Amino acid sequence: MEKDKPLAGAVALVAGATRGAGRGIATELGAAGAIVYVTGRSTRATRSDMDRPETIEDTAEQVTAAGGQGIPVPCDHSDPAQVAALITRITGAHDRLDLLVNDIWGGDPLSEWGTPFWQLDLTKFQTMWQRAVLTHLITSQHVAPVMIARKRGLIIEVTDGLGHDYRGNLAYDLTKTTVNRLALGQAEELRPHGITALAVTPGFLRSEAMLELFGVTEANWRDGTEKDPHFIASETPHFVGRVIAALAADPTVHTRTGQVLSSWDLAEEYSIDDVDGRRPHWGRYFATM
Repeated sequence: MEKDKPLAGAVALVAGATRGAGRGIATELGAAGAIVYVTGRSTRATRSDMDRPETIEDTAEQVTAAGGQGIPVPCDHSDPAQVAALITRITGAHDRLDLLVNDIWGGDPLSEWGTPFWQLDLTKFQTMWQRAVLTHLITSQHVAPVMIARKRGLIIEVTDGLGHDYRGNLAYDLTKTTVNRLALGQAEELRPHGITALAVTPGFLRSEAMLELFGVTEANWRDGTEKDPHFIASETPHFVGRVIAALAADPTVHTRTGQVLSSWDLAEEYSIDDVDGRRPHWGRYFATM
């Protein structure tokens, strides 16, 4: 195994890797040498109801360009049959799956910020729950037996926040907090089998959608502080991708099972910088707000 390719030969699945954190994670796993299956509902042939231009094929090409092997597979993770077929394909080709990153979200068009809980659209909340919680559970259900058979593996739930503070909207808060609990529950039940499960949260994510919202690009992203001064503490999707790649390569990762970890703390521990050379620390910045 090459020193600069600590995940060479490892087989990973990033569920929900079309854009944002999922794309950054998949790409950085590729940079570490992994074979990365990239899944989502947005392809070059068909857009999902997110109606954005990013596709799983684009992400897979970035994985390969970074030094890994990107394999795009269309998959609606709310459909157990599609997930079962996906895992069968992966195990048929490699006979194992070393890492699952559950990053499925799709809740942006369903979020009702500024709406009190007694006025929430429950249909939207149910759809958000299905997309951002049940999809994670369905995928883990199909992956766990594969990992148990080898008595090794890592499942990472990508969340938003450490779960200590209210997230400003009950539907959003319940959804993201539940993802943290998914990590804890999986960790407890997989512990006897030697499998690790944990959650990782990025900070203020400078995703494609956020850059578009602020009317900036990665080249001039600091101009976005005119709309939100807190944008100065933001991070690219590659930042959380790099810390997750470091976690996956860490032989002591099982000591963290069940925990909710942050990109900023892990970056300090592993001495990791973002692609622009900065080392943002959302936790420290947030404490001064």
